[in-house]
Amino acid sequence: MTFDNSKTIISLRIKIFVVTMLLLTYVVLTYIAKVIEYPLLGFGETLYTCIFIGIWLVFALYPMVLNYQYVSFSDDGDSIVFRYFIAGMFGGKKNSIEIRKENFAGYKIETRYFGMMQSITVFQRMREGVATYPPIYISNLTRREKDRLINSLYLYTPKQTKDITS
Repeated sequence: MTFDNSKTIISLRIKIFVVTMLLLTYVVLTYIAKVIEYPLLGFGETLYTCIFIGIWLVFALYPMVLNYQYVSFSDDGDSIVFRYFIAGMFGGKKNSIEIRKENFAGYKIETRYFGMMQSITVFQRMREGVATYPPIYISNLTRREKDRLINSLYLYTPKQTKDITS
């Protein structure tokens, strides 16, 4: 099974772009072209500017605060492969995890901020012990994608560790 959340990430970036363009249009119309006359509906330009900047900050910072990531998952072949990077306004370092199925030792799901931030940590058996990979944030995966990912990882988790790590 292979999937990624590229449609969700593209949608997120389009929303950030649209809100940025609306803010810039407002600034141009209000401060440069002086097309909009104030007070408007009894409020001055400062209040409207603060509201627009606040809306922009919510759209721009929300994905960064919740660590929204592009996630690509594949369990086709002999390995389990994750590719991921931060998907906010500023792209982050691209990461990849590849674990041979016979070396997969399990996974752990963590939830924070009342369920708004979810991450999954995967483990790999090595000669020296069990290696723990950095968490992969799955907050912006759809419910179906999360279920498919967890079900797939569950299939490859060794029987003796299913109760411990999942």
